[in-house]
Amino acid sequence: MNDTLLDHRAEGPASAPPLLLGPSLGTSYALWDAVAPELAVTHRTVRWNLPGHGGADPGLIGPGATVGDLADLVLALADALGVERFAYAGVSLGGAVGLHLAVHHPHRVSSLAVLCSSARFGGAERWRERAATVRREGLAELAANADARWFTPGFTVPRLVRDHRDADPGAYAACCDALAAFDLRERLAEISVPTLAVAGRDDPATPPAHLREIADAVPGASLVEIPGASHLAPAQCPEAVLTALRAHFGGHAGRGMAIRREVLGDAHVTRAQAGQTPFTARFQDFISRYAWGEIWTDPTLSRRERSMVTLTALVARGHHDELALHVRAARRNGLTPEEIGAVLLQTAVYCGVPAANAAFAVAQRVLAEEDAGEGG
Repeated sequence: MNDTLLDHRAEGPASAPPLLLGPSLGTSYALWDAVAPELAVTHRTVRWNLPGHGGADPGLIGPGATVGDLADLVLALADALGVERFAYAGVSLGGAVGLHLAVHHPHRVSSLAVLCSSARFGGAERWRERAATVRREGLAELAANADARWFTPGFTVPRLVRDHRDADPGAYAACCDALAAFDLRERLAEISVPTLAVAGRDDPATPPAHLREIADAVPGASLVEIPGASHLAPAQCPEAVLTALRAHFGGHAGRGMAIRREVLGDAHVTRAQAGQTPFTARFQDFISRYAWGEIWTDPTLSRRERSMVTLTALVARGHHDELALHVRAARRNGLTPEEIGAVLLQTAVYCGVPAANAAFAVAQRVLAEEDAGEGG
């Protein structure tokens, strides 16, 4: 462990979009155990520990610390990992760090999710009192009551309770100092990144009203309330949290649908939607969310280039109905008939003359129909 950086755990492909995951006070990055591996399928997830939590070095934080100090440590970690811009999700204190980053460093944050958190965590005095108590007496008593603060009755995660008990008292108290000084209520309207607020409906520490305040103030923000969840929603209701985060950070169906219409045309997409049944609904959502919401929105390739790749793949596999659809799409994406012909000629070399012959027939028919339509 580098003692100048936050303790962290990275998962997922190094080339995938980065997603940083922040913990709550008293927990470790184990808070994300049931969620992070699933998010790592499509993202490079980086979970980080608060100083003095989960065995991390307590020396990175001291008395009088602020949320801004923690945000600076997160940026230093991102810099060390070669990450310039990242999506971010955080719980409670980790969520406060995300809000601070979105206000003070908007160029570094691409998208934000704030879970079971607040723009102000109650009165400052109670946090100062907690800090003083922990510095004087340690964390044993607070850890003994952790379940009541974190979960609904009858639920627990022993690993997280153990992490609470084993946290460094000085570092924990410094985090309390940070919470005491934190108040971003007047600056929420400055946040310009896509923002999701997630509330545990049974959360006594940061009730849903705190998340509603964030969602109401941040332009364009969304709010999700999770029934049956208390303060540590990712540990208690991981599937619900995962669904919300996937929709927010992954390919958005709404965005995907807009791209799908731009490329394939309103008429085709409207017919596909009209023909949707309960049996095909999930497939249609998959197409909009993944193919169009993630792949076609990736700026690495232009739409013209994607059309060329798609035409080649469809010729190679002999998908002639889809080929006709994507010849039309290629024209919308700016390819000329001559360029489409050049792509198909290239396929004759690498996919075979019979495949290219069939493809030319399909493309010639589609282009002739377009010409007739323009002439009419």
